[in-house]
Amino acid sequence: MNWITNYVRPKINSMLGRPDRDVPENLWIKCPETGEMVFHRDLEENKWVIPASGYHMKMPAKARLKDLFDEGVYESLQQPKVAQDPLKFRDSKKYTDRLKDSRAKTELEDTILAGVGKVRGVKLVAVVHEFAFMGGSLGIAAGEAIIKAFERAIAEKCPLVMFPASGGARMQEGILSLMQLPRTTVAVEMLKEAGLPYIVVLTNPTTGGVTASYAMLGDIHLAEPGAEICFAGKRVIEQTIREKLPEGFQTSEYLLDHGMVDMVVKRHDIPDTLARLLKILMKKPAASSAANGALAIAAQ
Repeated sequence: MNWITNYVRPKINSMLGRPDRDVPENLWIKCPETGEMVFHRDLEENKWVIPASGYHMKMPAKARLKDLFDEGVYESLQQPKVAQDPLKFRDSKKYTDRLKDSRAKTELEDTILAGVGKVRGVKLVAVVHEFAFMGGSLGIAAGEAIIKAFERAIAEKCPLVMFPASGGARMQEGILSLMQLPRTTVAVEMLKEAGLPYIVVLTNPTTGGVTASYAMLGDIHLAEPGAEICFAGKRVIEQTIREKLPEGFQTSEYLLDHGMVDMVVKRHDIPDTLARLLKILMKKPAASSAANGALAIAAQ
């Protein structure tokens, strides 16, 4: 807070008879690449992609599910009940307090949000990480939610699409967090044994134990432009090997060039791309040429 905010604005408002209303701090958002200031509403309407630069900002989990499913309609999967703070962990702050803060901030029980619905007519289960909830970290609750989502996909006999965005395992849960890596890997194998597709859409950032488990076990890996995808971060590697890493190292485009990612897809094109891929994998007929022509005419 400064002198203008504390003194000048209240004085002007009182002189004009206006109430002193606080201006939201996130009204304008700065593009990390160009420094351009973008109005929050314009950014939200453009699916959290900076219009001029095309930079893909982090997209809230609820907004992503609503955008993904046809007409924004889907059934939200319930968050399983698990033990809270099993290690009674405390650093500069109690783990229970961190959970309370994240729940108040995101209005979610934990980092995973999952739903069942249709994407361009193809039924699927979608699992999304909410990075704003403790960096999308993987803990007991997140692992259990992911497993339940895989079980629901198997029961519904439909594919599962994963949208990871995580800093890795949750340190406040120690070894119990690391145990989620093999548990979720088993869930992936169960889906594949059922003959159902598993597609991963890698978003910024996907790192640590999440990358070391279910995030890199898909039948097909898509990635949003410019996403950081790695196990250990670039700075950590440079400090360890004492060498400068290549430009763009660990980005979606770099991984595409080196065979770790199948496609880099812009956020606006993800629903259509997923629908096409899933129809191929599930041997379903694609939209007829006549229907495609009608859609093209309607778009014009």
